[in-house]
Amino acid sequence: MKVRIKIERFDPEQDNSPYFKEYAVEAEGTDRVLDLLMRIKREQDGSLAFRKSCAHGVCGSDAMRINSVERLACKTLVQDILKGEDEIIIIQPLRNLPVQKDLMVDQEEFFRRYRTVSPFLINDEKPLEGEYTQSPEERSRIDDATKCILCESCYSACPVIQGPNPHFLGPAQIVQAQRFNDDTRDRGFMRRLEALDTPDGAWSCENHFQCTRVCPRGIKVTKLINQTKREIKKFREKA
Repeated sequence: MKVRIKIERFDPEQDNSPYFKEYAVEAEGTDRVLDLLMRIKREQDGSLAFRKSCAHGVCGSDAMRINSVERLACKTLVQDILKGEDEIIIIQPLRNLPVQKDLMVDQEEFFRRYRTVSPFLINDEKPLEGEYTQSPEERSRIDDATKCILCESCYSACPVIQGPNPHFLGPAQIVQAQRFNDDTRDRGFMRRLEALDTPDGAWSCENHFQCTRVCPRGIKVTKLINQTKREIKKFREKA
């Protein structure tokens, strides 16, 4: 079937504002949106810019808005979003990050905020012998958060960053902080508290659940953010 695709294009070096360009591509219902983008780039318009890497939903490189919803292009099938032949697939870059070109966004601010939560294991204590150990039950506590691939979908969908507080740390950042705070081997809670326990930290979350809805890995993002709030509150009450 012939599929119509409207892609938001923008080159800051040449364009004054974003605009849409439409393409027509032969596709099957089981084709991925990424397949269509590659077909356009190879056969119709080599100037189209977007990111991709593993193409298997693991790297998070090809996150974008597809019909107004944050998705991974490599995991989104044509048949999942088109209900009729007259419909159009509309593709736009992620929100809340500057556009570098077309569907590529500048990720520097996202990762700057990510680094502030010290997203790594912190423990200066030496294990009694061998390695740091965990029980299966302890490991299961961090299973959900470890699924995060830093695709930025939750960051793009966040109504808080879009509206009342553009300085909000971000959903993915708090999830990564909680992943290590909840790790029984970690001793970095106090270090992360500096970023989490601020007006722009975990407390900015208003529980819109948009981050949870768009997460391509099915992470309970809002639940983890609220868990972070509870642990901060518990710590402050004991202090």
